[in-house]
Amino acid sequence: MGLLDSIVGALGQAQGDAAAPQGDLLGAIVGMLAGGAGSAASAGGAAGAGLGGLAGLVEAFARNGLGHVADSWIGTGQNLPVSADQLAQVLGSERIAGMAGQLGLNQGDLLGQLSHLLPQVVDKLTPQGQVPQGDLASQLGAGDLAGLLGGLLKR
Repeated sequence: MGLLDSIVGALGQAQGDAAAPQGDLLGAIVGMLAGGAGSAASAGGAAGAGLGGLAGLVEAFARNGLGHVADSWIGTGQNLPVSADQLAQVLGSERIAGMAGQLGLNQGDLLGQLSHLLPQVVDKLTPQGQVPQGDLASQLGAGDLAGLLGGLLKR
C-alpha cells in the first residue's frame, strides 16, 4: 500500500464513511503536492504529473501573477482566498480535467472544492512558514501527514 493510500485510509477511518468523497479529494491534493507519488486512487497519476510538488505549485502561482496568494498560505499570517478561475489558470485545463475524471466530479465542482481546501492543505503542510525541501512524501510518514491534515475533514 502506498503512502497516499495509507493517509487516505487513515483519514477515512478517523472520519467515517461520510468523509470519503472529501478524503478522496484530500488524497488527490496531497498526491499533487507530494510530486505525484501515490496510487491510482489518488490523483497522482497523469493529473498530478508535471507539477513538481508543493514547490512547483508555488512556482506555478508565481508564473501566473499569484505568487502572493500561495505565499500567504505558506506564511504564518492570514491565508488569502483563491478563486476557481485563478486555480484553473494556475493548474491548467489538462490537470483539472484529469483530477475531475478520477474523482468523479465536474470541473466546476472540483475547482470550487479545491479553492476551499488547497489553501488549508498548503497551510498545514508548511507550519514553519517555509516550503519543505525535497520530496514531501519521503519527509513525512503517513501518520504524520494524516495527523497534519486530519482536522481538515472535520470542517
